[in-house]
Amino acid sequence: MSPRRRPGPSVRTRVREFGTSGPVDREDRLATEEPLEVRCAWPSAPARRVAVTMRTPGHDFELATGFLYAEGVLGGPEDLHRVAYCTDVTLTREQEFNVVTVDLTRPPRSMPAERYAGASAATSACGVCGTESIDDVLALLDARPSRPPGHATGHPPVDPAVIRTLPDRLREAQSVFDSTGGLHAAGLMDATGVPLVVREDIGRHNAVDKVVGARLLAGEPTGVPVLAVSGRIGFEIVQKAVTAGVGVLAAVGAPSSLAVDLARRAGLCTIGFVGPERFVTYSAPERLGV
Repeated sequence: MSPRRRPGPSVRTRVREFGTSGPVDREDRLATEEPLEVRCAWPSAPARRVAVTMRTPGHDFELATGFLYAEGVLGGPEDLHRVAYCTDVTLTREQEFNVVTVDLTRPPRSMPAERYAGASAATSACGVCGTESIDDVLALLDARPSRPPGHATGHPPVDPAVIRTLPDRLREAQSVFDSTGGLHAAGLMDATGVPLVVREDIGRHNAVDKVVGARLLAGEPTGVPVLAVSGRIGFEIVQKAVTAGVGVLAAVGAPSSLAVDLARRAGLCTIGFVGPERFVTYSAPERLGV
């Protein structure tokens, strides 16, 4: 039996489009959605599953690394030994390239939150009290042995004119969105809006994990001035921004109440409804220097 090909970020499909001139049969592309199982191993401990998320294949090692960093499992690059696709002989062909094992140099500093337990992807109905969720994130930061350079403080102010350009700069890097129209994006940027790394995924939180993971695997600091995301801002997006140490989180959509609560307590500048004419700040507007 031939080995299974690694899944790509999009797949071809046949569609029938109805327009003013009548139906037309044509080929289209869909964003790929497949589960990714993240496993963890460390000295004297076999690999074990810690989370499953639905994602768009591509940059899977970055996704796994960024997720474990956001959850406090690893404190930084020094905790990473190796990241690889699992080669367990018990895997089915469908599971190939959908299971990533992260080998740590030491036992986990903590384990992922209960909302990631089980075989399915996390949902917003995690059953965790909002106050407890915020306290957990802030406690994770306090317990981290060393924070990345620029973590939470020390970022240069970001000009409001730069904020208004962020959606277009993010959109310019969305190559898979161009062919599918079905992916979110996240980008880490400097104070002038120049993208440092941009990734796409069917899940907003996965795209953020990928950009943070990319910086960690490259040995670069995650605490950069700006994180720009497509869509809305939920609690988990703010959690990942806070743990990464960015100064400004900007989105084209609105934040949730719990997201704003965490951002305010953590000193993260949160901005929604970003467009060429306007945007709205929900926390720490002083980070814009105006």
